[in-house]
Amino acid sequence: LSEKFLFIMEVDIPSEVIKKEKKKKKVKQEPGTEEIENLGELQRTGDFQLKPSEAIARLDTSKWPLLLKNFDRLNVRTNHYTPLPFGSSPLNRKIKDYVTAGFINLDKPSNPSSHEVVAWIKRILKVDKTGHSGTLDPKVTGCLIVCIDRATRLVKSQQSAGKEYVAVFKLHSGVEKVAKVTQGLEKLRGALFQRPPLISAVKRQLRVRTVYDSKLLDYDDKRNMGVFWVSCEAGSYIRTMCVHLGLVLGVGGQMLELRRVRSGIQSEKDGMVTMHDVLDAQYLYENHKDETMLRRVIKPLEGLLVGHKRIIMKDSSVNAVCYGAKILLPGVLRYEDGIELDQEIVIVTTKGEAIALAIALMTTATMAGCDHGVVAKIKRVIMERDTYPRKWGLGPKASMKKQLIASGKLDKYGKPNENTPKDWLNSYTDYNRSVAPANGKGTDDFGGGKRKLSVGDASMDTSAVSAAGEGEEHKKKKKKDKKDYEAGDETMEGKEDAGDGEGNGESKKEKKKKKKDKKDRAEAE
Repeated sequence: LSEKFLFIMEVDIPSEVIKKEKKKKKVKQEPGTEEIENLGELQRTGDFQLKPSEAIARLDTSKWPLLLKNFDRLNVRTNHYTPLPFGSSPLNRKIKDYVTAGFINLDKPSNPSSHEVVAWIKRILKVDKTGHSGTLDPKVTGCLIVCIDRATRLVKSQQSAGKEYVAVFKLHSGVEKVAKVTQGLEKLRGALFQRPPLISAVKRQLRVRTVYDSKLLDYDDKRNMGVFWVSCEAGSYIRTMCVHLGLVLGVGGQMLELRRVRSGIQSEKDGMVTMHDVLDAQYLYENHKDETMLRRVIKPLEGLLVGHKRIIMKDSSVNAVCYGAKILLPGVLRYEDGIELDQEIVIVTTKGEAIALAIALMTTATMAGCDHGVVAKIKRVIMERDTYPRKWGLGPKASMKKQLIASGKLDKYGKPNENTPKDWLNSYTDYNRSVAPANGKGTDDFGGGKRKLSVGDASMDTSAVSAAGEGEEHKKKKKKDKKDYEAGDETMEGKEDAGDGEGNGESKKEKKKKKKDKKDRAEAE
């Protein structure tokens, strides 16, 4: 019956409907995009497994923020470390920490001095410390980087960074061609002698400053006025440069207006804000608990270090660096290409936080070829201590050292004594000392006692010691003479005072007698 029923059903279906269904089926679909009716069908037909491939998984970090940008291009020393749930990404800090570890790229208004502006911001944001990236004269406007609290540790490096200005100048009389003004600006490039102008509150001492580049933007023949852009060293005086331009052209000149367009790596295009923005942001946060504008106005201090070469450290070694430990190669995870000796670099955590500024003691090539040694010495620690937990003294060498101290084979400070085994002296390198012992004989170099002079040392250093002794004797003699002189002055004054006190009556009588004698003589004449 079922077969007959199916046959009847097939016969009764109109031919048009069948054609439409066939047409629908003929629509081409890409492989893997077929419509699946239910989850069971998907699980039955899908191939859920990792397929073997030679291709390396690429991570696009070109849009990652601040110090983690393009971190996948850094040289990998090791990828093995224990991540710790401490610290946070600079952009995700709590608002209190965000403010105290940030800076403002401020558009300084005309008339108030830089110090006044910085003091106002300190009062508005209610913070402990503020600093700026380099003084601007009261009438000068433009880019002034204001560092807040912890970011003030970067102030010195920002003050010495290069600057860019746009200046309006006026010549005292006309020039034949505009090309002459351009030529005059070209002459004022390179190292120049400058004396601070009278208006500046600085000692007027002759100094050398470098002008890297300059460009004439516009010049008006009728009014003898022009605008030029200049990139120069920190501490250059553009007012003096305008006077020098007038001297070079032989007509005299002066500066009318000045604006700083870049300070370090921050320019007026990088989210510059005004004093009103700072006031509004603080008002919104205090009264409406809205921190979005405050986060837009203040930027993390890591934004000032984007131009530095980076070294990424393990989480376990972060706090040791904060306490002043040497930056050793075993604690390094990644390092950047192009690091040179004595170059200023930035030490970074795995979350992108700046730990410290440091001076490189190894090049990139040396780091690639070594497995131990000091990578860099700390210049300025930026991160607060104990942000990460203490993790030093837990390694195999440190544990062995503790055992030797406990058994009396090292003294209580961890320094060798007569019971110290030779294996320890040969294998252990004390990085806290400049001279490491090669064998057990060199204990005096790092012991607690004073180093005795040998015969050779004595012969070499006698002249230096004698010179030092003579210098000390001379100083002592000078001090003694000074004391004697002062004491002599005091005694003389005392004597004079005493004399005045005793002979007060006698001197008055003598004066009266002299007056009488004069009168008598005058009358006799």
